Amino acid sequence: MAYVNSKEAKQIELKTIELLEPWIPFIHTITSDNGKEFTNHKAIAEELNIDFYFAKPYHSWQRGANENLNSLIRQYFPKKSIHNKTSNYI
Repeated sequence: MAYVNSKEAKQIELKTIELLEPWIPFIHTITSDNGKEFTNHKAIAEELNIDFYFAKPYHSWQRGANENLNSLIRQYFPKKSIHNKTSNYI
């Protein structure tokens, strides 16, 4: 998890690649939601040499690891808490 200055696609692309490069031997796929911040998904997939998938809307179980992490984070930073109001974390 890391802070990004905005949720623009290029920012998300660069930060995602930066965070995941050390993990390339262990990563085979990424499944994200359908947000516009993942417009550059092809560049991410190409740089990391992985398959990039999109979950169907309202099918949160298709992003199981993400949903699990969200619940763990929410134990310490509940939604609408001071830490989440202005933060852009990926």
